[in-house]
Amino acid sequence: MIKGMREKAEQGLYPSHAPFGYRNNRETRNIEPHPENSRIVKRAFELYATGTHTLNTLGKKLREEFGKSPTRGRLHEILRSTTYIGRFPWRDMTYRGNYETLISTQLFDAVQSVFSSGNRPKYRTHTIPLRGLMTCKHCGCAMTGERVRGKYVYYRCTGFRGKCPTPRFTEKAVSDILGEVLRDIELPKQVVARLGDSLARDQERIRAESAERKGRLEKEAEGVRRRMDQAYTDKLDGSIPEDFWKRKMAELQAEEERLQLAIDQCREPSTENMLTVARTFELAQKAHSIYVTQDPTEKAKLLKLVLLNCAIDEVSIYPEYKMPFNLIAERAKNQNWSGREDLNLRPPGPEFSRVNG
Repeated sequence: MIKGMREKAEQGLYPSHAPFGYRNNRETRNIEPHPENSRIVKRAFELYATGTHTLNTLGKKLREEFGKSPTRGRLHEILRSTTYIGRFPWRDMTYRGNYETLISTQLFDAVQSVFSSGNRPKYRTHTIPLRGLMTCKHCGCAMTGERVRGKYVYYRCTGFRGKCPTPRFTEKAVSDILGEVLRDIELPKQVVARLGDSLARDQERIRAESAERKGRLEKEAEGVRRRMDQAYTDKLDGSIPEDFWKRKMAELQAEEERLQLAIDQCREPSTENMLTVARTFELAQKAHSIYVTQDPTEKAKLLKLVLLNCAIDEVSIYPEYKMPFNLIAERAKNQNWSGREDLNLRPPGPEFSRVNG
């Protein structure tokens, strides 16, 4: 038994019950992200990396957003576990996992640096707005912020992996540098208009296809119900035996349930989703002009909508955009706005990783 589990672990397959955030997949014999709990894990890491939460306040915040939260002790285990970055421990050894990771190594390191700092309550009264947004390009550690003489804020590498050559930056310098990454997701007005038209056409097409499919399924369901009625009539007439009728009714009821489930899934396209996409395009068009008018706290909120992470060294920045801003930035960099603007915004080449260069 143990030998078999060790062989499984060596193949990168998680050998035990799935940790919180994952679920076991019997077909692959591995773990996969849990549809709901994986979002809680990701959010827990993102929130704690800011340095503004204790484990208690983190739990309260997660309950506000998701309606539930792991216990304080479980949160501590989650935030310390390398399983979420693809390295799981088993029987005193650590294995490289062959499954989808939930967070980046940079975010994991940022959380560990918060733990090492003690996560003192002072972060609540002296907020460092841009903490948690950057990592050091040289060593991959988090860039943290500190307040000097209660007035000036400086950002520096945590040095979690040893001495690092990256200098410290003033809050204004960091703010100006990060503002530049928003210039690379700016969309021309005519492009926003075309994307809006394309979105409306796609919504109409989805609506028509959904209505056609729903009508077809309802006809099939009506046919199944007629067969059920006929089978019942035949039983009453004695044309078919009782056991055959029960077996046939069970089959027809299962088919009716399957069709009804498919009918229920034929919903109208979400207007909320349509508005979300439209607002994303609008934000991409106005992000930088909005950014320069905000205070540091509001700037940080805007950047967190757009960025997963931003690496920084002495002279350059290397942003990692969230979807779909990464695709918008790739198109903008190549000025590839001609031709059909589909809503998937598929990039013409590999994802880019650097703004300056």
